[in-house]
Amino acid sequence: MVKPMQLGHANIRVSDLERAEKFYTEALGLHVTRRRGSTTFMSAREHSHELAIRAMGPDALPADQNLVGTNHFAWEMASFEDLQSMYNQLKAHGVEIERVRSNVFSIGIYFSDPDGNGNEAYFEDLEMFRKGSWEGEYHRSLEEVAV
Repeated sequence: MVKPMQLGHANIRVSDLERAEKFYTEALGLHVTRRRGSTTFMSAREHSHELAIRAMGPDALPADQNLVGTNHFAWEMASFEDLQSMYNQLKAHGVEIERVRSNVFSIGIYFSDPDGNGNEAYFEDLEMFRKGSWEGEYHRSLEEVAV
């Protein structure tokens, strides 16, 4: 059976393109690779995009957490230290951390963009994952950012 190599990108709808671009570039650190009409393509790497944001306009209905659809999309961090830095960066940009969730091999930070689209930044320890257990907590915890 043929299978995908990996998930390549997400495409989300936002009410205000400029506000969303600012959030994803300043708070999350992505860069704009292309703008086309009401859509902006953004990347964390040297790829065309991992995220496309499309403006729906100020009259668009807000995201509804009670409807079927995407819960969140996740940004993998290279190390636990990078995750800690992302946590501090998000807090410094006034992003509300909705929760931190962990299991024995990973830890993730959950937050939403200004339109309520769910995001996660996480670190996964593949060596711990290969041991097979999902039960328990990650062996390190994120430190609160000093204000």
